[in-house]
Amino acid sequence: MSAEGRRGGRSARRAERTSSAIRSLPALRRKIPVYEVLNAEGLEMIHDASLRILEEIGIDFRDEESLAIWREAGADIRGERVHIPRDLLMSLAGKAPPVFTMNARNPERSTDVGGDSMTFGPTYGSPFVRMFDNERRYGTLDDLAIFHKLAHMAPALHNTGAVTCEPTDSPVSRRHLHITASAIRLSDKPFMGPVTSPERAQDAIDMAGLVMGEEFVKNNAVMVSIMNCNSPLVWDETMLGALKVYARGGQASILAPFTLAGANTPASTVATVASLNAEALAAIAFAQAVQPGARVIYGNFLSTVSMKSGAPMTGNSECALMNFMIGQLARKYNVPWRSSGMITGSKIMDAQAAYESAFNMMPILLAGANYIMHTAGWTEAGLTANLSKFMLDAEQMEMLHKMGQGPSFDDFDEAMDAIREVGPAGHFFGTSHTQNHFQNAFFMSELADNNSFEQWEIDGSKDMTKRGFDAAEKALKDYVQPTLDPAIDEAITAFITKREEQIPAAFQ
Repeated sequence: MSAEGRRGGRSARRAERTSSAIRSLPALRRKIPVYEVLNAEGLEMIHDASLRILEEIGIDFRDEESLAIWREAGADIRGERVHIPRDLLMSLAGKAPPVFTMNARNPERSTDVGGDSMTFGPTYGSPFVRMFDNERRYGTLDDLAIFHKLAHMAPALHNTGAVTCEPTDSPVSRRHLHITASAIRLSDKPFMGPVTSPERAQDAIDMAGLVMGEEFVKNNAVMVSIMNCNSPLVWDETMLGALKVYARGGQASILAPFTLAGANTPASTVATVASLNAEALAAIAFAQAVQPGARVIYGNFLSTVSMKSGAPMTGNSECALMNFMIGQLARKYNVPWRSSGMITGSKIMDAQAAYESAFNMMPILLAGANYIMHTAGWTEAGLTANLSKFMLDAEQMEMLHKMGQGPSFDDFDEAMDAIREVGPAGHFFGTSHTQNHFQNAFFMSELADNNSFEQWEIDGSKDMTKRGFDAAEKALKDYVQPTLDPAIDEAITAFITKREEQIPAAFQ
Protein backbone atom coordinates (compact mmCIF):
# COMPACT_ATOMS: atom_id res chain seq x y z
CA MET A 1 0.00 0.00 0.00
CA SER A 2 1.37 3.44 -0.92
CA ALA A 3 2.11 6.15 1.62
CA GLU A 4 -0.59 8.21 -0.03
CA GLY A 5 -3.04 5.35 0.42
CA ARG A 6 -2.17 5.03 4.07
CA ARG A 7 -2.64 8.76 4.62
CA GLY A 8 -5.94 8.69 2.77
CA GLY A 9 -7.14 5.77 4.84
CA ARG A 10 -6.22 7.48 8.11
CA SER A 11 -7.80 10.75 7.01
CA ALA A 12 -10.96 8.97 5.98
CA ARG A 13 -11.05 7.08 9.25
CA ARG A 14 -10.57 10.31 11.22
CA ALA A 15 -13.32 12.02 9.22
CA GLU A 16 -15.68 9.13 9.89
CA ARG A 17 -14.86 9.01 13.61
CA THR A 18 -15.36 12.75 13.99
CA SER A 19 -18.50 13.03 11.89
CA SER A 20 -21.37 14.41 13.96
CA ALA A 21 -23.71 12.06 12.11
CA ILE A 22 -22.20 8.93 13.71
CA ARG A 23 -21.06 10.25 17.08
CA SER A 24 -23.45 8.17 19.12
CA LEU A 25 -22.99 4.80 20.78
CA PRO A 26 -25.90 2.99 22.42
CA ALA A 27 -25.81 2.10 26.08
CA LEU A 28 -23.26 -0.65 26.52
CA ARG A 29 -24.78 -4.11 26.75
CA ARG A 30 -22.04 -5.75 28.75
CA LYS A 31 -20.98 -9.10 27.32
CA ILE A 32 -18.01 -9.67 29.58
CA PRO A 33 -18.56 -11.42 32.91
CA VAL A 34 -18.72 -9.50 36.15
CA TYR A 35 -15.87 -9.94 38.59
CA GLU A 36 -16.78 -10.87 42.15
CA VAL A 37 -14.46 -10.83 45.18
CA LEU A 38 -16.89 -12.05 47.84
CA ASN A 39 -17.91 -15.64 48.35
CA ALA A 40 -21.46 -16.41 49.47
CA GLU A 41 -20.49 -16.26 53.15
CA GLY A 42 -18.75 -12.90 52.84
CA LEU A 43 -21.65 -11.41 50.90
CA GLU A 44 -24.11 -12.56 53.56
CA MET A 45 -21.91 -11.21 56.36
CA ILE A 46 -21.95 -7.71 54.89
CA HIS A 47 -25.68 -7.89 54.12
CA ASP A 48 -26.48 -9.01 57.66
CA ALA A 49 -24.22 -6.36 59.18
CA SER A 50 -26.07 -3.65 57.20
CA LEU A 51 -29.43 -4.91 58.45
CA ARG A 52 -28.16 -4.94 62.02
CA ILE A 53 -26.95 -1.35 61.66
CA LEU A 54 -30.45 -0.24 60.63
CA GLU A 55 -32.20 -2.37 63.26
CA GLU A 56 -29.94 -1.76 66.24
CA ILE A 57 -28.13 1.56 65.65
CA GLY A 58 -30.67 3.20 63.38
CA ILE A 59 -30.32 5.97 60.83
CA ASP A 60 -31.37 9.63 61.05
CA PHE A 61 -34.01 11.01 58.70
CA ARG A 62 -33.99 14.73 59.47
CA ASP A 63 -37.34 15.66 57.98
CA GLU A 64 -40.74 15.60 59.68
CA GLU A 65 -42.73 14.34 56.71
CA SER A 66 -40.20 11.60 56.07
CA LEU A 67 -40.41 10.46 59.69
CA ALA A 68 -44.20 10.35 59.38
CA ILE A 69 -43.87 8.21 56.25
CA TRP A 70 -41.56 5.82 58.07
CA ARG A 71 -43.88 5.71 61.06
CA GLU A 72 -46.83 4.81 58.87
CA ALA A 73 -44.76 2.12 57.12
CA GLY A 74 -44.04 0.45 60.47
CA ALA A 75 -40.53 1.58 61.42
CA ASP A 76 -39.52 2.34 65.02
CA ILE A 77 -39.08 6.13 65.32
CA ARG A 78 -37.12 7.64 68.22
CA GLY A 79 -36.80 11.36 67.66
CA GLU A 80 -35.11 11.66 64.26
CA ARG A 81 -33.62 8.18 64.54
CA VAL A 82 -35.31 5.49 62.43
CA HIS A 83 -34.87 1.82 63.33
CA ILE A 84 -35.97 -0.37 60.43
CA PRO A 85 -36.85 -4.04 60.97
CA ARG A 86 -35.15 -6.16 58.32
CA ASP A 87 -38.38 -7.68 57.02
CA LEU A 88 -39.86 -4.22 56.48
CA LEU A 89 -36.65 -2.97 54.89
CA MET A 90 -36.35 -5.81 52.40
CA SER A 91 -40.07 -5.83 51.62
CA LEU A 92 -39.96 -2.16 50.66
CA ALA A 93 -36.62 -2.37 48.82
CA GLY A 94 -37.99 -5.27 46.80
CA LYS A 95 -40.51 -2.92 45.16
CA ALA A 96 -37.79 -1.00 43.32
CA PRO A 97 -37.74 -1.82 39.58
CA PRO A 98 -34.64 -3.76 38.51
CA VAL A 99 -34.53 -2.03 35.11
CA PHE A 100 -36.07 1.19 33.82
CA THR A 101 -35.71 3.38 30.75
CA MET A 102 -34.18 6.85 30.72
CA ASN A 103 -36.15 8.58 27.99
CA ALA A 104 -34.46 11.23 25.85
CA ARG A 105 -36.29 13.86 23.83
CA ASN A 106 -34.64 12.13 20.88
CA PRO A 107 -35.92 8.55 21.33
CA GLU A 108 -32.76 7.20 19.67
CA ARG A 109 -30.81 8.47 22.68
CA SER A 110 -32.97 6.72 25.28
CA THR A 111 -31.17 4.12 27.40
CA ASP A 112 -32.05 1.35 29.82
CA VAL A 113 -30.63 1.49 33.33
CA GLY A 114 -30.10 -1.84 35.06
CA GLY A 115 -29.55 -5.45 34.07
CA ASP A 116 -26.59 -5.80 31.72
CA SER A 117 -26.82 -2.19 30.52
CA MET A 118 -24.08 0.33 31.30
CA THR A 119 -24.46 4.07 30.67
CA PHE A 120 -21.86 6.80 31.08
CA GLY A 121 -22.22 10.44 32.12
CA PRO A 122 -19.85 13.42 32.53
CA THR A 123 -18.42 14.97 35.67
CA TYR A 124 -20.79 16.81 38.00
CA GLY A 125 -20.78 19.67 40.47
CA SER A 126 -17.35 21.27 40.03
CA PRO A 127 -17.17 24.91 41.18
CA PHE A 128 -13.95 25.50 39.21
CA VAL A 129 -12.99 24.92 35.58
CA ARG A 130 -9.89 24.70 33.41
CA MET A 131 -10.89 25.78 29.92
CA PHE A 132 -8.80 26.60 26.84
CA ASP A 133 -6.31 28.79 28.71
CA ASN A 134 -5.75 25.97 31.24
CA GLU A 135 -6.15 28.42 34.13
CA ARG A 136 -8.17 27.44 37.19
CA ARG A 137 -11.14 29.75 37.82
CA TYR A 138 -14.80 29.67 38.78
CA GLY A 139 -17.21 28.29 36.17
CA THR A 140 -19.79 30.30 34.22
CA LEU A 141 -22.93 29.63 32.19
CA ASP A 142 -20.84 29.87 29.02
CA ASP A 143 -18.47 27.19 30.35
CA LEU A 144 -21.43 24.99 31.23
CA ALA A 145 -22.79 25.37 27.69
CA ILE A 146 -19.47 24.16 26.29
CA PHE A 147 -19.56 21.04 28.46
CA HIS A 148 -23.19 20.33 27.52
CA LYS A 149 -22.35 20.63 23.82
CA LEU A 150 -19.37 18.31 24.16
CA ALA A 151 -21.39 15.77 26.15
CA HIS A 152 -23.97 15.85 23.36
CA MET A 153 -21.28 15.05 20.79
CA ALA A 154 -19.33 12.46 22.78
CA PRO A 155 -20.23 9.04 21.38
CA ALA A 156 -19.91 7.10 24.62
CA LEU A 157 -21.59 9.61 26.94
CA HIS A 158 -25.26 8.67 27.26
CA ASN A 159 -26.33 11.51 29.53
CA THR A 160 -25.73 15.25 29.11
CA GLY A 161 -25.38 15.69 32.86
CA ALA A 162 -26.50 18.93 34.47
CA VAL A 163 -24.21 21.00 36.64
CA THR A 164 -21.00 19.82 34.95
CA CYS A 165 -19.55 22.98 36.40
CA GLU A 166 -21.21 25.48 38.72
CA PRO A 167 -22.22 28.59 36.73
CA THR A 168 -21.25 31.05 39.43
CA ASP A 169 -22.30 34.05 37.34
CA SER A 170 -25.92 33.04 37.89
CA PRO A 171 -27.66 33.54 41.27
CA VAL A 172 -27.83 30.35 43.29
CA SER A 173 -31.57 30.78 43.78
CA ARG A 174 -32.18 30.83 39.99
CA ARG A 175 -29.19 28.83 38.76
CA HIS A 176 -31.08 25.55 38.43
CA LEU A 177 -33.39 27.08 35.81
CA HIS A 178 -30.52 27.97 33.49
CA ILE A 179 -28.67 24.70 34.10
CA THR A 180 -31.76 22.68 33.19
CA ALA A 181 -32.54 24.85 30.15
CA SER A 182 -28.97 24.46 28.91
CA ALA A 183 -29.10 20.67 29.19
CA ILE A 184 -32.47 20.55 27.40
CA ARG A 185 -31.58 22.92 24.59
CA LEU A 186 -27.99 21.93 23.82
CA SER A 187 -28.45 18.16 23.80
CA ASP A 188 -31.20 15.66 23.09
CA LYS A 189 -29.86 13.05 25.52
CA PRO A 190 -31.34 12.36 28.97
CA PHE A 191 -30.11 14.80 31.60
CA MET A 192 -29.84 15.30 35.35
CA GLY A 193 -32.06 17.36 37.62
CA PRO A 194 -31.31 19.69 40.57
CA VAL A 195 -31.57 18.48 44.16
CA THR A 196 -30.84 21.58 46.23
CA SER A 197 -34.49 22.08 47.18
CA PRO A 198 -37.87 20.46 46.49
CA GLU A 199 -38.98 23.57 44.61
CA ARG A 200 -36.00 23.41 42.27
CA ALA A 201 -36.63 19.72 41.64
CA GLN A 202 -40.22 20.52 40.75
CA ASP A 203 -39.08 23.29 38.40
CA ALA A 204 -36.99 20.75 36.48
CA ILE A 205 -39.94 18.37 36.21
CA ASP A 206 -42.15 21.20 34.98
CA MET A 207 -39.56 22.23 32.38
CA ALA A 208 -39.22 18.64 31.17
CA GLY A 209 -43.01 18.55 30.88
CA LEU A 210 -42.90 21.53 28.52
CA VAL A 211 -40.60 19.54 26.24
CA MET A 212 -41.98 16.01 26.44
CA GLY A 213 -45.49 16.50 27.75
CA GLU A 214 -46.66 16.54 31.36
CA GLU A 215 -48.39 13.17 31.17
CA PHE A 216 -45.37 11.49 29.58
CA VAL A 217 -43.01 12.90 32.22
CA LYS A 218 -45.37 11.81 34.99
CA ASN A 219 -45.20 8.20 33.80
CA ASN A 220 -41.67 7.98 32.37
CA ALA A 221 -38.21 8.86 33.60
CA VAL A 222 -36.62 11.62 31.51
CA MET A 223 -34.00 12.71 34.03
CA VAL A 224 -32.01 11.25 36.87
CA SER A 225 -30.88 13.12 39.98
CA ILE A 226 -28.41 12.35 42.73
CA MET A 227 -29.09 12.58 46.45
CA ASN A 228 -26.11 12.17 48.79
CA CYS A 229 -26.32 10.75 52.28
CA ASN A 230 -24.49 12.69 54.97
CA SER A 231 -22.42 9.74 56.03
CA PRO A 232 -22.38 8.33 58.56
CA LEU A 233 -26.08 7.46 58.74
CA VAL A 234 -27.85 10.78 58.12
CA TRP A 235 -30.35 11.65 55.39
CA ASP A 236 -31.08 15.37 55.61
CA GLU A 237 -34.14 17.45 54.81
CA THR A 238 -32.78 18.87 51.54
CA MET A 239 -31.96 15.51 49.97
CA LEU A 240 -35.16 13.92 51.24
CA GLY A 241 -37.22 16.82 49.93
CA ALA A 242 -35.83 16.40 46.41
CA LEU A 243 -36.16 12.62 46.60
CA LYS A 244 -39.85 12.86 47.46
CA VAL A 245 -40.52 15.24 44.57
CA TYR A 246 -38.77 13.02 42.04
CA ALA A 247 -40.29 9.79 43.36
CA ARG A 248 -43.79 11.25 43.18
CA GLY A 249 -43.01 12.84 39.82
CA GLY A 250 -41.97 9.58 38.16
CA GLN A 251 -38.27 10.51 37.86
CA ALA A 252 -35.21 8.47 38.76
CA SER A 253 -33.03 9.08 41.81
CA ILE A 254 -29.49 7.97 42.58
CA LEU A 255 -29.31 7.38 46.34
CA ALA A 256 -25.65 7.73 47.12
CA PRO A 257 -23.74 7.52 50.38
CA PHE A 258 -20.74 9.88 50.16
CA THR A 259 -17.93 7.70 51.41
CA LEU A 260 -14.64 8.99 52.76
CA ALA A 261 -13.38 5.68 54.10
CA GLY A 262 -11.46 6.15 57.31
CA ALA A 263 -13.18 9.48 58.04
CA ASN A 264 -16.95 8.97 57.86
CA THR A 265 -16.65 5.17 57.85
CA PRO A 266 -14.30 2.79 59.66
CA ALA A 267 -10.80 2.30 58.23
CA SER A 268 -11.89 -1.04 56.80
CA THR A 269 -13.15 -1.82 53.31
CA VAL A 270 -15.69 -4.45 54.38
CA ALA A 271 -17.04 -2.38 57.30
CA THR A 272 -17.21 0.68 55.03
CA VAL A 273 -19.27 -1.28 52.51
CA ALA A 274 -21.56 -2.54 55.29
CA SER A 275 -22.16 1.04 56.47
CA LEU A 276 -22.79 2.56 53.03
CA ASN A 277 -24.96 -0.42 52.13
CA ALA A 278 -27.15 0.34 55.15
CA GLU A 279 -27.43 3.99 54.07
CA ALA A 280 -28.31 3.10 50.48
CA LEU A 281 -30.82 0.38 51.44
CA ALA A 282 -32.58 2.72 53.86
CA ALA A 283 -33.04 5.32 51.11
CA ILE A 284 -34.14 2.75 48.52
CA ALA A 285 -36.75 1.44 50.95
CA PHE A 286 -37.86 4.97 51.86
CA ALA A 287 -38.38 5.88 48.20
CA GLN A 288 -40.71 2.89 47.87
CA ALA A 289 -42.60 3.98 50.98
CA VAL A 290 -43.09 7.36 49.30
CA GLN A 291 -44.07 5.90 45.93
CA PRO A 292 -44.14 2.13 45.36
CA GLY A 293 -42.20 1.32 42.21
CA ALA A 294 -40.16 4.54 42.38
CA ARG A 295 -37.21 4.38 40.01
CA VAL A 296 -34.04 4.35 42.07
CA ILE A 297 -30.38 3.58 41.59
CA TYR A 298 -28.23 2.16 44.38
CA GLY A 299 -25.58 4.86 44.53
CA ASN A 300 -22.17 5.29 46.00
CA PHE A 301 -19.28 7.68 45.85
CA LEU A 302 -16.08 5.99 46.95
CA SER A 303 -12.84 7.40 48.19
CA THR A 304 -10.41 6.58 50.94
CA VAL A 305 -8.83 9.22 53.14
CA SER A 306 -5.13 9.87 53.45
CA MET A 307 -4.12 9.43 57.05
CA LYS A 308 -1.30 11.90 56.36
CA SER A 309 -3.39 14.84 55.15
CA GLY A 310 -7.07 13.91 55.48
CA ALA A 311 -7.49 14.38 51.71
CA PRO A 312 -9.66 11.98 49.68
CA MET A 313 -7.84 9.40 47.55
CA THR A 314 -9.24 7.54 44.54
CA GLY A 315 -7.97 5.13 41.93
CA ASN A 316 -6.54 2.76 44.51
CA SER A 317 -6.85 -0.92 45.39
CA GLU A 318 -9.33 -0.36 48.21
CA CYS A 319 -11.78 1.58 46.01
CA ALA A 320 -11.55 -1.20 43.44
CA LEU A 321 -12.37 -3.86 46.03
CA MET A 322 -15.28 -1.82 47.40
CA ASN A 323 -16.74 -1.38 43.92
CA PHE A 324 -16.58 -5.14 43.37
CA MET A 325 -18.37 -5.74 46.67
CA ILE A 326 -21.05 -3.12 46.01
CA GLY A 327 -21.75 -4.65 42.62
CA GLN A 328 -22.42 -7.98 44.25
CA LEU A 329 -24.74 -6.41 46.81
CA ALA A 330 -26.71 -4.51 44.18
CA ARG A 331 -27.20 -7.70 42.19
CA LYS A 332 -28.33 -9.45 45.37
CA TYR A 333 -31.04 -6.79 45.79
CA ASN A 334 -31.79 -6.74 42.04
CA VAL A 335 -31.49 -2.96 41.70
CA PRO A 336 -29.45 -0.84 39.28
CA TRP A 337 -26.31 0.65 40.75
CA ARG A 338 -24.14 3.69 40.14
CA SER A 339 -20.47 4.37 40.61
CA SER A 340 -17.99 7.13 39.70
CA GLY A 341 -15.61 6.51 36.82
CA MET A 342 -12.64 8.59 35.64
CA ILE A 343 -11.94 10.33 38.94
CA THR A 344 -8.65 11.60 40.32
CA GLY A 345 -7.21 13.81 43.01
CA SER A 346 -4.73 15.33 40.56
CA LYS A 347 -4.99 19.08 40.07
CA ILE A 348 -4.19 18.99 36.35
CA MET A 349 -4.20 16.58 33.43
CA ASP A 350 -1.00 14.66 34.21
CA ALA A 351 0.27 11.13 34.82
CA GLN A 352 -1.44 10.96 38.21
CA ALA A 353 -4.76 11.90 36.61
CA ALA A 354 -4.34 9.23 33.94
CA TYR A 355 -3.25 6.47 36.30
CA GLU A 356 -5.91 7.10 38.93
CA SER A 357 -8.71 7.55 36.43
CA ALA A 358 -7.87 4.37 34.53
CA PHE A 359 -7.38 2.29 37.66
CA ASN A 360 -10.64 3.56 39.11
CA MET A 361 -12.69 3.00 35.96
CA MET A 362 -11.51 -0.47 34.97
CA PRO A 363 -12.76 -2.22 38.15
CA ILE A 364 -16.10 -0.43 37.75
CA LEU A 365 -16.45 -1.85 34.25
CA LEU A 366 -15.59 -5.32 35.53
CA ALA A 367 -17.89 -4.91 38.54
CA GLY A 368 -20.85 -4.27 36.24
CA ALA A 369 -22.06 -0.82 37.34
CA ASN A 370 -25.15 0.31 35.43
CA TYR A 371 -24.91 4.10 35.65
CA ILE A 372 -21.45 5.62 35.83
CA MET A 373 -21.01 9.31 36.59
CA HIS A 374 -17.83 11.38 36.33
CA THR A 375 -16.54 9.56 33.24
CA ALA A 376 -15.26 12.76 31.60
CA GLY A 377 -13.56 15.87 32.95
CA TRP A 378 -13.12 15.23 36.69
CA THR A 379 -9.96 16.56 38.39
CA GLU A 380 -8.92 17.84 41.82
CA ALA A 381 -11.25 15.46 43.67
CA GLY A 382 -14.18 16.94 41.78
CA LEU A 383 -13.40 20.58 42.46
CA THR A 384 -12.39 21.32 38.86
CA ALA A 385 -14.00 20.35 35.56
CA ASN A 386 -11.09 20.09 33.13
CA LEU A 387 -11.91 20.66 29.45
CA SER A 388 -8.89 18.81 28.09
CA LYS A 389 -9.45 15.83 30.35
CA PHE A 390 -13.12 15.82 29.34
CA MET A 391 -12.12 15.07 25.75
CA LEU A 392 -9.40 12.57 26.66
CA ASP A 393 -11.70 10.72 29.07
CA ALA A 394 -14.57 10.68 26.58
CA GLU A 395 -12.37 8.90 24.06
CA GLN A 396 -11.27 6.40 26.69
CA MET A 397 -14.92 5.63 27.36
CA GLU A 398 -15.30 4.72 23.68
CA MET A 399 -12.49 2.19 24.12
CA LEU A 400 -14.03 0.79 27.31
CA HIS A 401 -17.40 0.59 25.55
CA LYS A 402 -15.78 -1.64 22.93
CA MET A 403 -14.02 -3.75 25.55
CA GLY A 404 -17.29 -4.30 27.38
CA GLN A 405 -18.80 -5.89 24.29
CA GLY A 406 -16.36 -8.78 24.62
CA PRO A 407 -14.73 -10.79 21.83
CA SER A 408 -16.53 -11.20 18.53
CA PHE A 409 -16.45 -14.33 16.37
CA ASP A 410 -18.38 -12.73 13.52
CA ASP A 411 -15.41 -12.74 11.13
CA PHE A 412 -13.55 -15.71 12.61
CA ASP A 413 -13.84 -17.97 9.55
CA GLU A 414 -12.78 -15.14 7.24
CA ALA A 415 -9.75 -14.43 9.44
CA MET A 416 -8.78 -18.12 9.46
CA ASP A 417 -8.94 -18.09 5.66
CA ALA A 418 -6.50 -15.16 5.74
CA ILE A 419 -4.03 -17.24 7.76
CA ARG A 420 -4.24 -19.97 5.10
CA GLU A 421 -3.81 -17.38 2.36
CA VAL A 422 -0.68 -15.79 3.87
CA GLY A 423 0.98 -18.85 5.36
CA PRO A 424 4.41 -18.65 7.07
CA ALA A 425 6.59 -15.51 6.90
CA GLY A 426 4.05 -13.30 5.17
CA HIS A 427 2.08 -10.27 6.23
CA PHE A 428 -1.64 -9.52 6.37
CA PHE A 429 -1.81 -5.88 5.18
CA GLY A 430 -3.04 -6.80 1.72
CA THR A 431 -5.49 -9.58 2.55
CA SER A 432 -9.16 -9.04 1.85
CA HIS A 433 -9.92 -9.68 5.53
CA THR A 434 -7.61 -6.85 6.66
CA GLN A 435 -8.97 -4.52 3.97
CA ASN A 436 -12.53 -5.28 5.08
CA HIS A 437 -11.96 -4.95 8.83
CA PHE A 438 -8.97 -2.69 9.51
CA GLN A 439 -11.11 0.31 10.43
CA ASN A 440 -12.87 -1.41 13.33
CA ALA A 441 -10.69 -4.43 14.19
CA PHE A 442 -8.82 -2.49 16.88
CA PHE A 443 -9.63 0.64 18.80
CA MET A 444 -7.50 3.43 17.31
CA SER A 445 -7.20 6.58 19.37
CA GLU A 446 -7.23 9.86 17.51
CA LEU A 447 -5.80 11.72 20.51
CA ALA A 448 -2.90 9.48 21.50
CA ASP A 449 0.24 9.98 19.38
CA ASN A 450 1.78 6.78 18.05
CA ASN A 451 3.88 8.34 15.31
CA SER A 452 7.69 8.52 15.23
CA PHE A 453 9.50 11.07 17.35
CA GLU A 454 10.34 13.05 14.23
CA GLN A 455 6.71 13.18 13.10
CA TRP A 456 5.63 14.17 16.62
CA GLU A 457 8.07 17.09 16.45
CA ILE A 458 6.84 18.11 13.00
CA ASP A 459 3.26 18.09 14.31
CA GLY A 460 4.14 20.53 17.07
CA SER A 461 5.43 18.31 19.93
CA LYS A 462 1.98 18.38 21.50
CA ASP A 463 1.41 16.71 24.83
CA MET A 464 -1.91 15.08 25.73
CA THR A 465 -3.24 18.19 27.46
CA LYS A 466 -2.78 20.23 24.30
CA ARG A 467 -4.32 17.51 22.14
CA GLY A 468 -7.34 17.43 24.45
CA PHE A 469 -7.88 21.18 24.11
CA ASP A 470 -7.45 20.93 20.32
CA ALA A 471 -10.05 18.16 20.19
CA ALA A 472 -12.50 20.30 22.17
CA GLU A 473 -11.96 23.25 19.84
CA LYS A 474 -12.60 21.12 16.77
CA ALA A 475 -15.68 19.46 18.26
CA LEU A 476 -17.22 22.82 19.11
CA LYS A 477 -16.69 24.00 15.52
CA ASP A 478 -18.55 20.91 14.31
CA TYR A 479 -21.33 21.17 16.89
CA VAL A 480 -24.88 21.42 15.56
CA GLN A 481 -27.58 22.17 18.10
CA PRO A 482 -30.31 19.53 18.08
CA THR A 483 -33.65 20.72 16.80
CA LEU A 484 -36.17 21.95 19.34
CA ASP A 485 -39.65 23.12 18.43
CA PRO A 486 -39.57 26.96 18.55
CA ALA A 487 -42.82 26.97 20.52
CA ILE A 488 -41.24 24.74 23.15
CA ASP A 489 -38.15 26.92 23.25
CA GLU A 490 -40.34 29.96 23.82
CA ALA A 491 -42.26 28.14 26.53
CA ILE A 492 -39.00 27.38 28.36
CA THR A 493 -37.98 31.03 28.17
CA ALA A 494 -41.39 32.13 29.43
CA PHE A 495 -41.23 29.62 32.30
CA ILE A 496 -37.80 30.89 33.37
CA THR A 497 -38.94 34.51 33.18
CA LYS A 498 -41.99 33.77 35.32
CA ARG A 499 -40.01 31.83 37.92
CA GLU A 500 -37.31 34.50 38.11
CA GLU A 501 -40.02 37.05 38.88
CA GLN A 502 -41.07 34.83 41.79
CA ILE A 503 -37.58 33.90 43.07
CA PRO A 504 -35.31 36.57 44.63
CA ALA A 505 -31.90 36.82 42.95
CA ALA A 506 -29.76 35.50 45.79
CA PHE A 507 -26.16 34.43 45.23
CA GLN A 508 -25.95 32.70 48.62
